[in-house]
Amino acid sequence: MHATVISSSPNKDGLTAACAAAAVEGICAAGGLAEEVCLNDLKIEHCRACDNGWGTCLNEHRCQVEDDFQALHARVVQADALVLVTPVYWGDLSESAKAFTDRLRRCEATRGDESLLLAKPVIMVAAAGGTGGGMISCLLNLERWIGHVRARIWDLIPVNRWSREYKLVTIRAAAEAMARERGGG
Repeated sequence: MHATVISSSPNKDGLTAACAAAAVEGICAAGGLAEEVCLNDLKIEHCRACDNGWGTCLNEHRCQVEDDFQALHARVVQADALVLVTPVYWGDLSESAKAFTDRLRRCEATRGDESLLLAKPVIMVAAAGGTGGGMISCLLNLERWIGHVRARIWDLIPVNRWSREYKLVTIRAAAEAMARERGGG
């Protein structure tokens, strides 16, 4: 089983990074292969709503804005599973996660039941540092996104700095169970 683990925080030593590392550990413990990607190391612009709202994403299911999105889109499609870990900013995804998921939604949701993410298991983690609030509204947006692209919710995990230790165990266990269900290595 090959999973793409996407982290979307610029802080490589923070809560979001720890959550992504826990997911990688879980996947590897099940004999799977985990490819970790830090969105903030890539150049992925926001959706431009090209051509009166729909560019090539509507009919060709690809984004016409040329940057690192295309390669990551291909990696996510080729993977057997996806884990997305985002910090919570104002009750929502980070800007880098929002840019990526918005563009991916336009390319895959427009395929309907032909989405290349159809039934792909997904774990979403909302990591709230600071006040610890906004995790649930962030996960609600991610749950909606999963439905749009026709993927399959494996787990939605809220974590804040107070729940960090036991939620890292939870994330690792969820990723390990997902990898085992998908055939491990």
